[in-house]
Amino acid sequence: MARISSRRTFVKEVSLVLAAAHAAPWFKIATAADAGSVVADTSSGKIRGLVVEDIKVFKGVPYGGTTAGTQRFMPPTKPAPWTGVRDAVAYGPTAPQPMGNGRDLPAASEDCLVLNVFTPALGDGRNRPVLVWLHGGGFSTGSGSQRILDGTNLAHTRDAVVVTINHRLNVLGFTYLGDAAGADFALSGGAGMLDIVAALQWVRDNIARFGGDPNLVTIFGQSGGGRKVATLMAMPGAKGLFHRAIIESGAVLRLTTPEDAIRSTDLLLAELGLKPGQTRELQAVPIERLLAANAAVAGKITLREPGMTPNSPMVDGKAIPVHPWDPGPPAVSAAIPLLIGYARTEETLYDRPTPETLALDEAGLRQRAAARLGGNPARVIETFRKAHPEATPWDLWILIATDHPRGTYSRELGKRKAAQGGAPAFAYRFDWETPEGGGHMRSPHTIEIQFVFNNIKIAGPLISRMAEAYALAEKVSSAWVAFARTGNPNTPTLPAWPAYSASSRDTMLFNNQSRVEQDPDRGPRLVMEQVLKLS
Repeated sequence: MARISSRRTFVKEVSLVLAAAHAAPWFKIATAADAGSVVADTSSGKIRGLVVEDIKVFKGVPYGGTTAGTQRFMPPTKPAPWTGVRDAVAYGPTAPQPMGNGRDLPAASEDCLVLNVFTPALGDGRNRPVLVWLHGGGFSTGSGSQRILDGTNLAHTRDAVVVTINHRLNVLGFTYLGDAAGADFALSGGAGMLDIVAALQWVRDNIARFGGDPNLVTIFGQSGGGRKVATLMAMPGAKGLFHRAIIESGAVLRLTTPEDAIRSTDLLLAELGLKPGQTRELQAVPIERLLAANAAVAGKITLREPGMTPNSPMVDGKAIPVHPWDPGPPAVSAAIPLLIGYARTEETLYDRPTPETLALDEAGLRQRAAARLGGNPARVIETFRKAHPEATPWDLWILIATDHPRGTYSRELGKRKAAQGGAPAFAYRFDWETPEGGGHMRSPHTIEIQFVFNNIKIAGPLISRMAEAYALAEKVSSAWVAFARTGNPNTPTLPAWPAYSASSRDTMLFNNQSRVEQDPDRGPRLVMEQVLKLS
């Protein structure tokens, strides 16, 4: 199979919007200097959090034990219990990652199995919906502690419990050693996903004490976080731990095969100068050296799935028995309602609009499309041009690259879920265009996060002054939490939103004036399904 190049290899999926958020004033951030504090019980011991206005905030709560030393690459364990009251007023460690942690994130540590809880009340019997956020960054980078992911405002405005988590990433979370090191490491190819299962088990066992309903848990995530959601839907060990699923720009059909995982491990051992019989020595390699070796290996890996990244979970026949959405939807989550979508011009996050790129000509368009799609792209280009006659070559390139494969896979998962018949799927496309970045970013990858979390005040210097952005955030966050409560995203502030089906393909197009359209961009959809061999 031909090699599929990926410009996303080990690139943090942190958008211009998120970067701008670091410089923007936050309406209220929990700090140890806040007057209010609150104590809650957990299964491991008592924790002290902060009260931010009326929201109780607990940060850096352990949901698992150490993953360092002899626990490196191993399944997660329960956190060690403690006596007294443990402070939970600051974010816990970020998972080690190849490009550093980024601004305003805690120091990295292998002991990164921590979560954060934002809740209106403790144990008051209200049984609020619980939304567990899985961060983006592929399976290699990112954090649940980014400022834009602060759940205070979402919990406050929507009367919901919000949980964000950290877990093992990249080489630490997704390196398969079972073939080289034996049965003790049989689950190492998906250790990072097992961490997420452990976090969901913590939610099941503890969230009622935080005012949440353990039988009303929604997993939601964007980009790599969406891929984690899609993968969890195929994991028997996660069954019963969540009841709704939201995939934002993270549709995935297939994961890493055992053959490719073994090949990657062989390359890693060679890069570190280790022989096959020395595989267990990987547990003692300094983390900086391990990350550097893994980054070197990434450029040598053949990626067989469009949009896939190195260090993705492996189909191990146990924790992840089969590819999650191919050839069909996962049976284990047939009863789970799904909300799925993407942003209209995702690719502008990766291929930034500059004076040079905006001046792309026809020859440049053909060259880019051929490299991306393979073969002769003329029919694809003409199909997209027919649907968008006003588009420049740059416009067409962004639309084509967005659909290959993010947009197409999002629609395909919606279709397969709907055809399964066990629970509905609801589809959306985020069309709202950001003024940040000189006005040419349009609707980039990650654009919807600030709307989902109702965090427009920290979304960027321009967006934070736009009344229409606040109005849309109210509608989007309301729809997400309505879906978390009922399995249906319909609210009085949006047009009627029918469930997705292969016959009508009803899709909510989010904008200042949101609307539902049946099978938007049908021609481009059909031609891209052929390119991706889905029809």
